[in-house]
Amino acid sequence: MPQTSQPLWLPSKDKIEKSKLKEFCRKKHFESYEDLYNWSVNNISDFWKEVWDFCGVISSTQGSILLKNENDIVKAEFFPEAKLNYAENLLRLRDDQIAIYSYNENSTEQHLTYKELYDQVSKLSSQFLEWGIKPGDCIAGYLPNISQTVVVTLAAATIGAIWSVCSPDFGLNGLVDRLGQIQPSVLVTTDGYFYNGKIFDCLDKVPDILKSIPNIKNVLIIPYVNKEISHPYHCFDKILQEKTAKDIEFIQLPFNHPLFILYSSGTTGIPKSIVHGAGGTLLQHLKEHQLHSDIQPNDKVFYYTTCGWMMWNWLISALASDAQIVLYDGSPSYPSFEHLFEIVEKIGITFFGTSAKYLSALQKNNFVSKHDLSSLKTIASTGSPLAYETFEYVYNHIKSDVHLASISGGTDIISCFILGNPILPVFAGQLQTAGLGMKVEVFDENGQALEHGQGELVCTKPFPSRPICFWNDQDNLKYTQAYFNRYPNIWHHGDFLERTDQNGFIIQGRSDSVLNPGGIRIGTAEIYRQVEQVDEVTESLAVGQTYEDDEHIILFVTLRPKISLDDSLIEKIKKQIRKNTTPRHVPAKIFEVKELPHTKTGKLAELAVRQVLHGKEVKNVEALANPNCLEQFKEFALL
Repeated sequence: MPQTSQPLWLPSKDKIEKSKLKEFCRKKHFESYEDLYNWSVNNISDFWKEVWDFCGVISSTQGSILLKNENDIVKAEFFPEAKLNYAENLLRLRDDQIAIYSYNENSTEQHLTYKELYDQVSKLSSQFLEWGIKPGDCIAGYLPNISQTVVVTLAAATIGAIWSVCSPDFGLNGLVDRLGQIQPSVLVTTDGYFYNGKIFDCLDKVPDILKSIPNIKNVLIIPYVNKEISHPYHCFDKILQEKTAKDIEFIQLPFNHPLFILYSSGTTGIPKSIVHGAGGTLLQHLKEHQLHSDIQPNDKVFYYTTCGWMMWNWLISALASDAQIVLYDGSPSYPSFEHLFEIVEKIGITFFGTSAKYLSALQKNNFVSKHDLSSLKTIASTGSPLAYETFEYVYNHIKSDVHLASISGGTDIISCFILGNPILPVFAGQLQTAGLGMKVEVFDENGQALEHGQGELVCTKPFPSRPICFWNDQDNLKYTQAYFNRYPNIWHHGDFLERTDQNGFIIQGRSDSVLNPGGIRIGTAEIYRQVEQVDEVTESLAVGQTYEDDEHIILFVTLRPKISLDDSLIEKIKKQIRKNTTPRHVPAKIFEVKELPHTKTGKLAELAVRQVLHGKEVKNVEALANPNCLEQFKEFALL
């Protein structure tokens, strides 16, 4: 992995001075980000109190106790006396400015003003109350990324209900594996959804969902594909027509009142149901939006995401910063790669969030932006590590003066450990900084902190977006096992991390998929960065296979049309890896496959392939977007 002392981007003095982060620094009399960061992780409770006040959290009470059990991450409680409502913070405006821009791949537009959003939430929350929904009850969605999904989410939060949503590309088994655990009393779905030029039905699954989850008492249908379709369930549009909007009585709830249930996307067992609290989610998102992403009032914030990915929850929280959010439903490349950039130009998007996979696809397809992107201040990338060369591609072919922020966190914390910084330089291949208030460290195998080099990503102090619990996890056994088993009283995240000479970070892949040939730990991302430079290859996946009391690396590649994997291409790939890494990184075998498995959030499913190669059953295949492609790997298990 090349490291350079020359940044790709430097913020202008004017940008620095006008940033929310610099304003926060001035308020606390810090000259540098490093000084601010050190203060934030050494004065945890005071820092989060400052974020609360700076970002203007709306609450009925904050309380006098800022943090209980500070020295015990598992038992730590932020603001234990506070009372607030997440939805009230997102619905703080009630005027005729647009709050939500909503597009789909068919170029359909449906926008809501702040007043319309407030009124629709008022009407729907009233309906939920009539159905007997109480604080702590679960409401579930099976929904695409449309404005009505935001309305339902906030209506649930308004009355203290817990919201959990799956994107409509989940099959019946995957949906029941998730929502069946929480036994919701209300199911909200659309009649269908669009993807890649096709229409998919959702209504046909409802009878089977009701048989599998008997606790569902009411079904609410949002007409989306066909406004005139008839069905025996409650209709979203009809409720809005019949109800009268009133001032919302936002139920004031404890800081850690359950807000969202999200699901892990791993392939090692039934998905974990991860419960996140209202206060911790809100406070962490406000910090990340305003201080790390420089989201200001009236900014237009877009993230390409499904509703089943935590970045959707992250996106909608931007309403609490008086920003406008931009939703998109469908394929990001349909009808062409131009589509999303047309929207950027049309409405003046200021923050454009996407996946590393999408930016890599633009690069592989030699996409060059011809659109007016003058409004665009920030491009954010997550989901997987962003390659060194893709950083350069963005600056050379998308926008030369944009803040490119590679960010990393996860469903587990509904936020980020490492992310962007609007007042620091951007170096190719690197994530800029650990988040304020997040004591991120790199541990070696013996639990010793490393100043430089590769190791485990850990967090050694409490943070407010730590999940409350797993649903139905007796005595927190699975929860403790997931995060605190390896290092007692230290959050072990499961990412393999490198701290750089520029005090940035490089994610080297998941630590459960780290390769170990000859006892040397190698992150898979190190290999992918090199293979991406081979023009014939469209994507690659590396796994370790046990072989004669050691482990050797197997590399699977997908290739461009009309290209096949011959000896010369194999040697070209190996030479690229050997030249830019070490001989240990060079795969023992390279094979061509038609398709590589991905989770529904676009991450490579390395562990699933490793399980197939070792003859093990892959569980939770519903987490995969393309589970059938695992069949092709069975023939390699015999090698």
